[in-house]
Amino acid sequence: MATKKAASTKKKAPVKASTSSAAKTTVKTVKTVSVSASASQTGLSSHIVTSLRSAKLWRSLAAEFIGTFLLAGVIIAGQGQPIFVLFALVGIVLLIGAISGAHVNPAITIGAWATRRIGWLRAVGYILVQFLGAAVAYLAFSAFIGGAAAVSEQQQAFGQAGPTLFAAADIANLAGKEWFIFFAELLGASILGLAYASATRTADRLTGAFTIGLGIFVALMITVTVAGYVSASAILNPAVALALQAYHPTVWAYAVYALAPVIGAVVGFIVHDLVRTKEVI
Repeated sequence: MATKKAASTKKKAPVKASTSSAAKTTVKTVKTVSVSASASQTGLSSHIVTSLRSAKLWRSLAAEFIGTFLLAGVIIAGQGQPIFVLFALVGIVLLIGAISGAHVNPAITIGAWATRRIGWLRAVGYILVQFLGAAVAYLAFSAFIGGAAAVSEQQQAFGQAGPTLFAAADIANLAGKEWFIFFAELLGASILGLAYASATRTADRLTGAFTIGLGIFVALMITVTVAGYVSASAILNPAVALALQAYHPTVWAYAVYALAPVIGAVVGFIVHDLVRTKEVI
């Protein structure tokens, strides 16, 4: 009996050794995963710091701010007429396109990011300065309006009114027609996204500028027409919508003038990448 117990004890010893070895392996694995996660976080932080220190990024952000300010200003001054927007956008692309790509539109920036044309850090920076540029354009025009001479009672009697700032139609007064405006903005932004995606494949700056300019012209002509059927405004730019006072305290205002253009621009970029061929047929 004593002999059997001894043999039994000897058989169990290797099991304890393997359990100890497995525990050590598990500890090593956990440590490796922890070190890898820490290294990944460190690498991400290092990438952000390096990017923020890049003069090229800050030049691009400055260019986007200036471009969006100019675009919003032209749209306010020209009351959104497509022909004015066409030449304004061509000029802006020629001015800053080589610096930042001349997105001047958060929807275009998100479309470029979604199709991996730019990184997320640059995309976030572009969107912030685009809204800032449009807001500054609105404030600048408002200041000039405030400095205009008051209209006299005699002028009012003849129907003459004081200068007013061009603004989008109030979507709150278009109850029941919101879906029409939503799809109009989505359609127009899809055309614009397609034009921008095509321009990024063009080496010649002038050709790319007119591709984008004619793209916004076609997009606005269609969108202005179909939105006009329901007495609405066509903007196709979430940042410019801020300058045109389109964001009222309703969910539909943000859905129509912010969400719809973003979806449309992403669709336009994706459609271009799907139908694009490397060979000319």
